[in-house]
Amino acid sequence: MKNFTEVLDNTPWNNEHWKLFGLVSTNYLLDGIMFSIAPLMAYIVAQDIAFIVLAANLISEMLGALIFGVLADKYGRRPIFAFVLLLEVLSLIILYFTYTNSIAFLILTSIMTFGIGGEFGAAYAALAEIIPKNHRGKTIMISSNFWNIGATLIAAMFLIYAIYSSDPETQIRLLLLSSLFTAIIVGLMRFGFPESIRWLVIKNRKNEAKSIIEKFIKDKNIEISFELPLDQSICLKDAFKKYPLRLIILAVVTVAQYVTYGMLAYYAPYASGFVFGINEAPKIIFVANLGASIGAFILLPIIDRARKLSLFLAFLGGFITAILILLSHNFENILMFYSLLFLNLVFSEWAWGSISVLQSELFPTGVRSSIVGLLVSLTGISGASIVYIEHMLTATQFLICAGIIWLFGLIAASYWYIKGIESARRSVEELI
Repeated sequence: MKNFTEVLDNTPWNNEHWKLFGLVSTNYLLDGIMFSIAPLMAYIVAQDIAFIVLAANLISEMLGALIFGVLADKYGRRPIFAFVLLLEVLSLIILYFTYTNSIAFLILTSIMTFGIGGEFGAAYAALAEIIPKNHRGKTIMISSNFWNIGATLIAAMFLIYAIYSSDPETQIRLLLLSSLFTAIIVGLMRFGFPESIRWLVIKNRKNEAKSIIEKFIKDKNIEISFELPLDQSICLKDAFKKYPLRLIILAVVTVAQYVTYGMLAYYAPYASGFVFGINEAPKIIFVANLGASIGAFILLPIIDRARKLSLFLAFLGGFITAILILLSHNFENILMFYSLLFLNLVFSEWAWGSISVLQSELFPTGVRSSIVGLLVSLTGISGASIVYIEHMLTATQFLICAGIIWLFGLIAASYWYIKGIESARRSVEELI
């Protein structure tokens, strides 16, 4: 008789894995689209409070990650995943009719990011707890990369709609309709999202776990036991005591990657004295997220072989290119700026992919979603702080800050490379 964790970790990749990957990936595609709405529109429809809108969005994302991360550990990954999409779609529908009102724009985009933040814990946990160990890294990385693909698409659509019509109102309505169409499709797909088998076993719902695992295995005659080590169901307080190094390192690299991603891919053109002008914002969002979209596929040969090396190389490359972006801005060389921005976001996605995998696998099943939510929430408050102080800085100072934050991430990644554990191709139970 085999334990279900061994069966899950060693089951050959099949159609059910493809379905789960597709469901989570299209979800991130939608997240990238919806998160980009405020940076693309804020300075058109809510210019007087644009910085407040962007900061409020990030704080809402933080709250969503914290609240729904805990709820996903308590009530399951599937119901939380469904509920937050409902929040996002409803707010998007109302936004279509009210976006000209600055306060409505602030509230509704914040509700959307509240939902987006709530998805991280449930999505990462579900993938980490179901996907075979030899494919876990690449699956989580490529799936989360669809955020960048979504952001690239919405920025490209904005540029295309600007060519189609010179009327900003027409451009915005087309943008919102495109987003809503995507949200409806993703919502219909989400009905097939399975509950985490490991979570069901912790909650002693073994019959449900058995019915789901049978969909993922080909050998229907295999005898399976449903047991998990007791430490998989520990509480948050005990997890904090047991894994302080993991939490500190992941907190630093998570904040460093996410904040610099936002600074360079979304907010840099709004800094005072940005030499290429605020009108470059849609192009910057497009080029940056295109680089990030491609970056994940470049890392594919490494991520499931060497997690520590992946993280280190990501921050080394990110720091070097951030310094070069600063120089290209000061030299007013736009071609050099866009080339380096593209390359920086390649490394940024390497970092995000590596971090996403580590967040998902380095903590017990009973608190996995909560800790992912906690780590993601740190990005919200730190990102909001950067956005809030941006108007106090020149563009040069803003880009210097990005380089310094990349450096902090590099220091933490270097320490993990030397002292951390290698988690590639290992069961999540082996890492606890």
